[in-house]
Amino acid sequence: MKVIITGGAGFVGSNAAARYLARGDEVVLLDNLSRQGAVRNWEWLKRVRLESERGHLTLAQVDVRDVDGVLLAFQEHADAEVVLHLAAQVAVTTSIVDPRHDFEVNALGTFNVLEAARTLPRLRALITASTNKVYGGMEDVAVVERNGRYAYGALPNGVPETQQLDFHSPYGCSKGAADQYTVDYARIYDLPTVTFRQSCIYGPRQMGVEDQGWVAWFCIAIATGKPITIYGDGMQVRDVLYVDDLLDAYDRAVERIDRVKGQAFNMGGGPQNVLSILETAQYVAQRLNTPLHPKFEAWRAGDQRVFIADISKARRDLDWQPKVGAYKGVDLLIEWVVANKELFE
Repeated sequence: MKVIITGGAGFVGSNAAARYLARGDEVVLLDNLSRQGAVRNWEWLKRVRLESERGHLTLAQVDVRDVDGVLLAFQEHADAEVVLHLAAQVAVTTSIVDPRHDFEVNALGTFNVLEAARTLPRLRALITASTNKVYGGMEDVAVVERNGRYAYGALPNGVPETQQLDFHSPYGCSKGAADQYTVDYARIYDLPTVTFRQSCIYGPRQMGVEDQGWVAWFCIAIATGKPITIYGDGMQVRDVLYVDDLLDAYDRAVERIDRVKGQAFNMGGGPQNVLSILETAQYVAQRLNTPLHPKFEAWRAGDQRVFIADISKARRDLDWQPKVGAYKGVDLLIEWVVANKELFE
């Protein structure tokens, strides 16, 4: 099949592209190559394609804010069957500094992609990568401290999709708008869309930085001797999901699109794959036999003390669950960072 991946030279996009190429699919990356590591991921994908001699790989160097460029790219690949919309501005901190840019990339960019997707006659499925930030600070949910971590006072399975939406920060607003447009285009235009409210996704080819991709950033910083700053007290908790498990969920959504179109799914590691910020840094330092001397700074705006996704709906409707445990996944990421240190020095 033919797949269009917006943000296809990014972390998740490049992993998805490699998977499709291995199957012999035709992959179209729609990416402006502006993010750190995007050019390197594009060069890597070209090598993957040459070495495997399978599939077909094309780059449309387009910004999702460019409505004419997006529409032209989709028209040039009108036989595409699947669209993964992964292009985004991904940092809360950046959205606060430049909310217009954040809005134009996340909200307007998603609108442009949805409108272009309406022109695809063979479209089977369109998946939008949303975020757990659509639930905001969840001030109505009690948070307690247990064993050096924050935890929910209730919600033993984590946050369900029925949790009230509450967009905090410009990033939360722009991604929330994209999330709801994706859901509504299934209702209004019968477009086969699904939105995944993703928690902390991590894995190889993630060029993590301080304000986005924190698991990868800890691995990179500790492996290369860079300083680490922890904002808040480090007891913040996230459910983490290895990128291969996320891609499995994408596959299941495409396979079951008639059943799940127009729906939102919380997509994370769930209660069985929970890490705290400080514990993760300590674990990586231990694995790399490196002293850890983090600097602590004030809490950042929009930071949730806890987010754990209830993935029961994905288990039921997608017949999916994570396969890679949290520490196993971190070990795999450490191995990749160490083997590719030249990318970060």
